[in-house]
Amino acid sequence: MQITRIRALRGPNLWTRSTAIEAVVQCPPEEADLAQLPGFEDRLRARFPAIGALQPHGSEQTLSLAHVLQVAALQLQALAGCPVTFARTQQTVEAGTWQVVVEYTEEAVGQQAMEQAGALIQAALQDQPFDADAVIAQLRELDEDERIGPSTGSIVEAALARGIPIRRLTSGSLVQLGWGSKARRIQAAELDVTSAVAESIAQDKDLTKRLLHAAGVPVPLGRPVSSVPDAWRVAEEVGLPVVVKPQDGNQGKGVTVNISTREQLEAAYTTASAFSDEIMVERFLPGHDFRLLVVGGQLVAAARRDPPQVLGDGQHSVRELVELVNQDPRRGSGHGTALTRIRLDDIALARLAAEGLTPDSVPVQGQRVVLRNNANLSTGGSATDVTDDVHPDIAARAVEAAQTIGLHICGVDVVCETMLKPLEEQSGGIVEVNAAPGLRMHLSPSFGRARNVGQPMVDELFAPGEDGRIPLVAVTGTNGKTTTTRLITHLMAAHGLRVGMTNTDGVYVNGHQIDSGDCSGPKSARNVLFHPEADAAVLECARGGLLREGLGFDRCQVAVVTNVGAGDHLGLNFITTVEDVAVLKRVIVQNVASSGYAVLNAADPHVAAMASACPGKVIFFAADRHHPVMATHRAQGSRVVYVDDGHIVAAEGSWRETIALRDIPLTHGGSIGFQVENVMAAVGAAWGVDLPWRTIRRGLAGFATDSDNAPGRFNLMDYRGATVIADYGHNPDAMRALVQAVQAMPGERRSVVISGAGDRRDQDIIEQTQILGAAFDDVILYQDACQRGREDGEVLGLLRQGLQGAARTRYVTEIHGEFLAIDHALERLQPGDLCLVLVDQVQEALEHLQQRCADSHTAPA
Repeated sequence: MQITRIRALRGPNLWTRSTAIEAVVQCPPEEADLAQLPGFEDRLRARFPAIGALQPHGSEQTLSLAHVLQVAALQLQALAGCPVTFARTQQTVEAGTWQVVVEYTEEAVGQQAMEQAGALIQAALQDQPFDADAVIAQLRELDEDERIGPSTGSIVEAALARGIPIRRLTSGSLVQLGWGSKARRIQAAELDVTSAVAESIAQDKDLTKRLLHAAGVPVPLGRPVSSVPDAWRVAEEVGLPVVVKPQDGNQGKGVTVNISTREQLEAAYTTASAFSDEIMVERFLPGHDFRLLVVGGQLVAAARRDPPQVLGDGQHSVRELVELVNQDPRRGSGHGTALTRIRLDDIALARLAAEGLTPDSVPVQGQRVVLRNNANLSTGGSATDVTDDVHPDIAARAVEAAQTIGLHICGVDVVCETMLKPLEEQSGGIVEVNAAPGLRMHLSPSFGRARNVGQPMVDELFAPGEDGRIPLVAVTGTNGKTTTTRLITHLMAAHGLRVGMTNTDGVYVNGHQIDSGDCSGPKSARNVLFHPEADAAVLECARGGLLREGLGFDRCQVAVVTNVGAGDHLGLNFITTVEDVAVLKRVIVQNVASSGYAVLNAADPHVAAMASACPGKVIFFAADRHHPVMATHRAQGSRVVYVDDGHIVAAEGSWRETIALRDIPLTHGGSIGFQVENVMAAVGAAWGVDLPWRTIRRGLAGFATDSDNAPGRFNLMDYRGATVIADYGHNPDAMRALVQAVQAMPGERRSVVISGAGDRRDQDIIEQTQILGAAFDDVILYQDACQRGREDGEVLGLLRQGLQGAARTRYVTEIHGEFLAIDHALERLQPGDLCLVLVDQVQEALEHLQQRCADSHTAPA
């Protein structure tokens, strides 16, 4: 068995809406049936006993090693703690080749699980050792490193619960919520609106305390110190016991509390100095350590924090008791778990020594042994929820502290005896104000009720009913998708929206091109959805990106499928039939929002059949309103777009809206059939996003088929009285549509300039010139700049083969170079002739044609 390719599908894809790893696996005949591998399953289970069933109960399919790979990769992730359930193995049209698809939650974990599953199979085949437990432990550790921590995760989960799309921007905790101009960003428990000034103030504990004191908030006495003698002077001034801590610290690092001797102070000063050059001494407030969480001017949670401790049983030593406590599955080594493991480090040893204990001491039954003075969860402490106990005066003081510093999310540390009465009545105070506070103690307290603190944070970012989404239209099809994409973009821009658009020409935001080349894949889609100026998105979704990575979004408001034809790269990536293409294109329809629309070509049976897969509603379009699909849909009171008496008609029940084709320049009065279809698709999309009809009508009237609006899409030019048409058509269906269009146009002698894309099937390349040979007098052939895997001259030979026995063509020649071929065709033109130029290098060829046509009007007769 050989895994020839592994790739990550990062969005909804051909197989599942979930993220997944796809592997292409080749198995020789003897490995295509486990029945031909005696002893293999026994060896496999000996190395991985927890692999489970190799096929579903009741299934009688023949199992290959590819199926075993699927089961092993899924089970390895599941045992590592990943919530994955989907997996599938599909045999391809190539003998001995399978596609194995396994869901993942973290890409690196999914990749490694697939690779380790392959290693397991090889070990079982060759009777070599395989340590499954070690592999699972590695995957679990990798998952903990890769996945979002609990604080950020709680906000992300709350956002997803509201339907807000999320995208992780880094491997850390920086996350974007929403799309485009509606997007907001968080980093852990910190909002994008929180200023760096507020963060800086919160880091400076002395400045924080002075500001709070000035605002009338109770705080402990103290100040920064520069040396141990200075620290002792302050301790004597404010009165023992005291607290020593870094002035700009966090997570309780370097903090020592309840210091009552100079020796303890010297040790504490040394500890704090390891974390900061600026040290603070302040009076120790007796009582419990409480954390109050303030979000957007409201107290949302409170917890009492207790220092790490163990309880004696008269049998185990302190060290053994710590080991027993650390066996709690909620405790981990970082911030990815609810609690942190207790460490017997120097601070803990010093705390034990102060009590006259060592790690090997055996505490008596019921003796509480505290291992640290501070109660931070990051150092092994525990938490008890006390939200319902907080006195209104204490809540008001916490909110006041957060607003004084300027923090939208704030962790306020309070020391007092109880939450049940005001701070002033119990000599309590606020000791710290923290930006980006940890949320673990509220999400998973050791005792008490868990609080969904992520929800108020999302509510602070998005108003009620807002989901952070901008209108998103996805467009796919074999032909017409780029023109349709551009036209929909134009209509939305006419409504005053700043539109982000991706297509095969580039990426555009608010009319400005920000990337060039074929940008019809998921990466470009994500770039648009990241862009802060995008009020709406119109995204062309080509087959390559869908196969390579899936969609660049989770769902769309409108999905448009123009048509499905045989010329769409058949034979590549196991897509061999038109039905295969239709299944692939259907992905965008399957991911329409429940409140959205699929805009489908009723005249194309492959497209019309996609309606049943749409979670939302359907708008059908076709020139013939009497088409059975159209008539049925309209009779049901659903939306349709069609042509009637020289007008585009949108109808729903008894309601109708009409737009005259003569007022739509793109269609040339309705004479160009494929452009009429593109207009109907765009009108359906605009209707689906609720654009006003006056805007749609105005936008259609202002969209011309020139090289600015639709480069390479039936661009008309004049060369010395001859009509020149430039188009990027490159498959048989496009040739038929173009021939139908030019036949409706006048032309004495008709010529065509054509090449062929090397990544098409032989029959598709041949069929193109068969179609053109019946409609054009002259055919000028040239070779594409990139042969896409073909030998030099191979495509030209196929094009010539298609012209054998042509019904109309009498002149055929080959010109080396696209621009030279264009020049040769132009020089042969006479007034009244027509020339169709099928361009390869779209932008460069159009600029060349425009220049030649401009020169022809200025040159002397």
